Amino acid sequence: MEGGKLIIFSAPSGSGKTTIVRHLLEQPELNLAFSVSVTSRPQRKEEEDGKHYYFISVPEFKKHIKEDAFLEWEEVYRDNFYGTLKSEVERLWAEGKNVIFDIDVVGGLRIKKKFPEKTLAVFVKPPSVDELKIRLKKRSTESEDKINMRVAKASVEMATAPQFDKVIKNYDLDTALEEAHQMVADFVGANCEDQ
Repeated sequence: MEGGKLIIFSAPSGSGKTTIVRHLLEQPELNLAFSVSVTSRPQRKEEEDGKHYYFISVPEFKKHIKEDAFLEWEEVYRDNFYGTLKSEVERLWAEGKNVIFDIDVVGGLRIKKKFPEKTLAVFVKPPSVDELKIRLKKRSTESEDKINMRVAKASVEMATAPQFDKVIKNYDLDTALEEAHQMVADFVGANCEDQ
């Protein structure tokens, strides 16, 4: 696999990584394309297949694992698999793009390990686990049990922050967006003078 740069944003759910990634995708000088992950979890009503995720069944996901189709994959929660297809990254590289990921910490670190020179791995840190819980509740997309599961997992994920190249503390969104933009621009060699 040859191609452009890889930019990974990982964080516990509710940290703001998706908001940061969406902002970066709107900056043309960064030449970014979003790597759409594959998941076996149910599609939420506001999600579009092929835009937010590729939604497939658990048996289909396991078939892809057997075929070695993934760059990385993880069973994040029981029967909730997430992964990055090699073909997705190759397609975006063929378009001459730098690829940006919004993925869990385990997947992010796996990609970094496979492509250490081409990858910028950024961890987005929320102000606190309590703030995370508040943000997840505000989303109103999941049950109390699911939220508690995500919060419990967040503590473990926070411990991985030192393994990433950079850490952004998302206490103030505007500051976090600015910091993320600068990091990515520096990494991809974008000229941001006219910003």
